[in-house]
Amino acid sequence: MGILNVTPDSFSDGGEFQQASSAVAQAKKMVCDGADIIDIGGQSTRPGAAQISLAEELNRVIPIITAIRQQDDSTLAQTPISVDTTRAEVAEAAIAQGANIINDISGGTFDAQMLLTAAKLDVPIILMHIKGTPQTMQTLTTYQDLLGEIKTFFRQQIDKAIACGVKKSNLIIDPGIGFAKDTLQNIELIQRLDQLQTLNVPILVGASRKSFIGKLTGQSDPKDRIWGTAAACCGAISLGADLIRVHDVAPMSDVVKVADAIWRGSNSSILS
Repeated sequence: MGILNVTPDSFSDGGEFQQASSAVAQAKKMVCDGADIIDIGGQSTRPGAAQISLAEELNRVIPIITAIRQQDDSTLAQTPISVDTTRAEVAEAAIAQGANIINDISGGTFDAQMLLTAAKLDVPIILMHIKGTPQTMQTLTTYQDLLGEIKTFFRQQIDKAIACGVKKSNLIIDPGIGFAKDTLQNIELIQRLDQLQTLNVPILVGASRKSFIGKLTGQSDPKDRIWGTAAACCGAISLGADLIRVHDVAPMSDVVKVADAIWRGSNSSILS
């Protein structure tokens, strides 16, 4: 999953892809580099990020999705788009313009209509774990049992989603690296990721360029965290991640191919 932030203030690439022309060019590049999904978000979720209005989020996201879907490039036109939003109205508008997946960092908790909307639209929805909001989450990193509490959250949200009419086959979970977790907790999450497989839904991991990688490597600039991101992605794949959400698609595509061949046995088509 390639990240396309159409925001002025995302932590590592804010302001780079706000215009339709630059966003479309980046989407094309990511698909050429190996992205299977393009994840488009108009609301920054970095720690401390301010909430924008519904109108502003729609104005940022919908024209970009429309522009991508209007391209003549057949590969780009067929590439699934996920919309990174916590608002059901944005999700519905995005799907209407050609998006295929909802990626909700609140796990369906910020907007009471989100799970119902996903059920009505019959599209996959990614449920991420978070405590608090982007404004407060870094003050909420106390856990008695990190994996136990995250699994409880997912069981509750999976049950709610199914009760709302979402098919279990449309559910994906994301443990929320960096969201209400400190450096040691992020490491523990990846070390114990396989424990989430008992929930029997695909697992997405978004560790790309995150601050815990910077602390481990001493790289203060997020764009200098490619090798650390590669290690995190490799570790996540070895422990059960099914989707990897990344900024640097080309190098991570190589990481995914090799890690899949080693740990997931998916090398027959490549080597035949």
